[in-house]
Amino acid sequence: MDADERTCRELLSRNIKRFRERLGFYQLDLSLELEISTTFLSDIETCQKWVSPRTLAKIARALKAEVYELFTPEDAGRGAVEIRPNTAGEVLKYLDIVDDTLIK
Repeated sequence: MDADERTCRELLSRNIKRFRERLGFYQLDLSLELEISTTFLSDIETCQKWVSPRTLAKIARALKAEVYELFTPEDAGRGAVEIRPNTAGEVLKYLDIVDDTLIK
């Protein structure tokens, strides 16, 4: 896994956990809502697994967020993942794939 992919996974995993906790959800709560295993959700939150565009859209809906928000770094004062220009391009390409999948 290259550095840009790792950064994307870190952004996604941190934001899923942050949004989940903000809503007061445990991993079990969210996994039941998404109809995925808690193991799979845990693997996503620990950067071990990646998600399909369809699952990503389901996660965003369940967390009452927009898909792009799951890739938005936290404010810099709170330990944000630093996003490089190359990583931003990778995120945008992935979001385009998500859009295409949802349109179909």
